[in-house]
Amino acid sequence: MSSKPQPPLMKKHSQTDLVSRLKTRKILGVGGEDDDGEIHRSKISQMLGNQMRFGVREPIGLRIWILMSAVLFTTIALIALVFPSQLYEFVFELRTTRISIRLYGGALLSVSLIMWNGLYTAEKAIIQWTLLTEACLLSVQFLVTSITLVELGLMSNSAILLLLSEVLFLIITLLYYYHLGRRTKKTQNHTHSSD
Repeated sequence: MSSKPQPPLMKKHSQTDLVSRLKTRKILGVGGEDDDGEIHRSKISQMLGNQMRFGVREPIGLRIWILMSAVLFTTIALIALVFPSQLYEFVFELRTTRISIRLYGGALLSVSLIMWNGLYTAEKAIIQWTLLTEACLLSVQFLVTSITLVELGLMSNSAILLLLSEVLFLIITLLYYYHLGRRTKKTQNHTHSSD
């Protein structure tokens, strides 16, 4: 039996393979920046769009802030639902109908569910909407409380404390919202090859 000698295995030149890969990606339109500054790794992600995720750019204390807000809103909502007259009397030192306080508690409980959802997501857009919802709620609550206090001519210590805490919460929430809305500067190494 005669055996033919095996031809030596052909090795691919890594540089040629890399150039070929870059040419293929260029033809497909993958790997370059799009209008939003995103670099897509595949044609599928380019077609479907990337989900905006934080990665390592999450602001310090954001999760703790959302947790504190969720716990606070849930607690106040449950107090408003179970003990409506005590909550109103604590702030305004007056009596009111229980139905309005319970409606407030139900609305606040709904917002707290949004806060709990924002705590467990990694998507930037959802967290931004969560913070915007909280900021809107705090703004409306501050305006309604202020107008009510002016109309009634009351300025108790608890009402002033409530107004100051609403302003503080609003400022912190808006700072987180602003920080999330900033565009991050991307540093990228571009390799230019002559094709």
